[in-house]
This record gives sequence, structure tokens and C-alpha cells, in this order.
Amino acid sequence: MFQDEGSSSAPSSPLQFFSTMSLSPSLGSPYPWLKELKSEERGLYLIHLLLTCANHVATGSLENANAALEQISQLASADGDTMQRIAAYFTEALADRILKAWPGLHTALNSTKISLVSEEILVRKVFFEMLPFLKVAVVLTNQAIMEAMEGEKMVHIIDLNAAEPAQWIALLQVLSARPEGPPHLRITGVHQQKDVLDQMAHRLTEVAEKLDIPFQFCPIVSKLENLDMDKLRVKTGEALAVSSVLQLHSLLASDDELLKRKSPLASKGSNGNHLPRALQMSQGTLGELLEKEMGNRYSPSPDSTSSSPLSLTPSAKLDSFLNAFWDLTPKVMVITEQDSNHNGSTLMERLLEALYSYATLFDCLESTMPRTSLERLKVEKMLFGEEIKNIIACEGSERIERHEKLEKWIQRLDLAGFGNVPLSYYGMLQAKRMLQGYGCNGYRMREENGCVLVSWQDRPLFSVSAWRCRK
Repeated sequence: MFQDEGSSSAPSSPLQFFSTMSLSPSLGSPYPWLKELKSEERGLYLIHLLLTCANHVATGSLENANAALEQISQLASADGDTMQRIAAYFTEALADRILKAWPGLHTALNSTKISLVSEEILVRKVFFEMLPFLKVAVVLTNQAIMEAMEGEKMVHIIDLNAAEPAQWIALLQVLSARPEGPPHLRITGVHQQKDVLDQMAHRLTEVAEKLDIPFQFCPIVSKLENLDMDKLRVKTGEALAVSSVLQLHSLLASDDELLKRKSPLASKGSNGNHLPRALQMSQGTLGELLEKEMGNRYSPSPDSTSSSPLSLTPSAKLDSFLNAFWDLTPKVMVITEQDSNHNGSTLMERLLEALYSYATLFDCLESTMPRTSLERLKVEKMLFGEEIKNIIACEGSERIERHEKLEKWIQRLDLAGFGNVPLSYYGMLQAKRMLQGYGCNGYRMREENGCVLVSWQDRPLFSVSAWRCRK
């Protein structure tokens, strides 16, 4: 897997040295020296093992994949340092991908798994509260809506993920202070869980009554992909706004028959001999380590066209969805998405891209929360861990975590007939002040083509953009 670049037989880097070690299964305690590795050596070796394991998984070499997993399990830890934690979840994802080759076995092992929706919602609330990324999105979204709705007497907002009342409580408070008085506000909330929508309705109605704002909450219990547009009931005379927070990427999931026929162990072009060069990250992070050790050793696969920011994978589902909203002629549609390239066609490119972006998120948590924090562990396991598993272990329509970079969303929305609405200086000023209030200089944001990228250090993690129908 690793090619020696010089004529000397001596390894020129730690990863090259590790690549010469055998991963063949053996009897007894085969790897006693693993426990003696220092933190940086362990991190480097875990990177090597993860890439080696993914290569074996992609080519169907299960005995070698199992040997790599055995070594990783001795080093990875869900409560260890950043690299140990990341390795634990990527290992679980790779193992799950292997098991999917035997549907009966995979189903049997997961048949008694309990997934508590209430717990998942609480974890997302914890993420919202303890990290500022989505709060920045709330500030920018509300300001864009306020500016678009200036002077309007009847306002209708469609929330495509109505789970967080804090956003609309803040908007209600601002609307109540409008010089011309508050409008009649109707919010249509879309969510899979009726209980979540009931709680939203109760809380927002309560606040609206206190502020003396005419208000109506219309719940729609539905998955986004199954949303019946007729139920949105946009009325004549209403000024419409749409808010989508981390939702649209799920509509990129494809039912393509070619993908469905493929074994989950293999994808075209994923022979592991070519890995995409991922984006460079800031100094002192795992990303820098990855870039330094591997950036010059791999070139993009000739089949990996999806890694190009300018190449789009067609999505009939997303195109139809955007066309339907274009027909509703919203005055503004604000979209927040993960700014990552996790929609590659091959396992290897998705793994390396995901390794970079989740390394940044885990590094952010490492810098802001203690390792013993139960809330941190839940966010890493139930939110990031499940996303990693979906990106790595799933294919076809089952793979819904298809995060894409801002450039691709700009392309997709432009093709759907939407024009960019530059986010205002005042909104960005509010968001920057909020970031500064976190007392951590690792959080950053920058304007790009009228949109905003929110970063940890120099690595963008989330994008916020506003759009309106282009006639």
C-alpha cells in the first residue's frame, strides 16, 4: 500500500516504517509492542492501520482486514486522546461495512438494538448548545429572514427540521420590536416525530402570546424525502421564507440500480492504490499530520471524479425538491450544510475526506471539553459516530450523510433557478460577536461569494447561504 519514494531501504517517515510491519494474524499476544508507543507514534500508526484496513475492506481481503482491526482495537479508545477516539468510530464503521456483506448476520446482530429517538434529539440539543456552529447559522438565518420580510404583514416560514425552538423564539423577540409592529406569523414545521412538533408548537405559542404576536404553528409529521408539498399550504398574500439546517444533503441519496447491485465491500475505483489528496488543515492538528505524512504519497484516483468540487452527481430527488420550492416563490431560502466532501463514489476517498473533517470536529471538542465529559462522549458516539458509520459503511439509498462543499451547493441551487442573496454585514457582525463570546480563538468565520463558512482553526465545517427565485 505504501510505496518507498527513495532508493534507500531505510524508511524516511514513521508511516513508511509502520508500513513495513506485518499485519498477518498470529497466535498468542501478537502485538505486545503496541502498548509501548508514545502518543504521536500511536496516532501515526492508527492512521496507517485505518488506511490499510480500509484498503483491505475495499478489495475484499477480509483476513487482512481482520488482522488490522485486531491491532486497531488494542490502540483505539472512545475515551482516549483525539486520534484514539476517532479510530474507535472509524473502526466500528469499517467492521459494519464488512458485516453488510452478510445481510443475515448483520440483521441478526442489530435486531435487538434499541434506538431512542428522544435520546438522539437530546444529543443534537447538546451539540447545538456546547458548540457555536449552529448558533451562528441561527443568527445569520434570522437576520436574512428579517431583512427579506421588512414591511410584510403576513409571514410564513417553513422549517425543514423543526426541532429547535430557540431559533424562532429569538425571531419572535426581534419581530415584536419592529417599528411597524409585528406581522402575522405562521411557521410550518417538518419533522419525523410528532412529539417534537408538539413541544415546538407549545413553546412557540406560549412565547408569541406573551409578546402579543399573531401566531400559528402548523406541524407536518414526515421525512423530508416524503414531504407532500400540498400540505405546506402557502396562501396568497403570504411572504414565504424557508429554513433548512443540515437537511438537503440527505436528498442526494441515490437508488441507482448499479449501486444496489454492487457488494458493500467494493466500489469502482476503490482499489486503495490511489487516495485523494484532502484539504490541508491548520498546524498542530491531526489534519496537518495526515497532510505531512501522506499528501505527497498519493494521487487522486482517475475514477474519483466525484472528489472534484466542480463535478456534480445528478440527483433527481433533490432537483425535484428544489423545483417544487421554486414554484412556491419564497422571498428567501436559507441553507445550512456541513462543508465537507463526503459524497465520493469510492470508500477510500470518503474515508480520507471524513478522517480530515471529523478530526477537526474531535479536535474542537478536545480543546473545549474535558475527556471525561459524558455529554462529549454522547455527541461523539451518537452524532459523529453514527454519521461516520453511514458515510463509510453504507451505499446507495441507505447512505444519506452525503455532505458536500459550498461550491457544489452553489452549483446545484443555481441550476435549480435560485440566485444567491448575499448575507448582510450586520448579520455577519452579530455572528462574529457571538463567536467571540465563546472565549476560544479557534472558532472562525469568513465570507465567500456572499455566503459564510464557519470553521475550527482554518478548516471550514459548516456553510450558510441565502437564496431567492431567479426569474
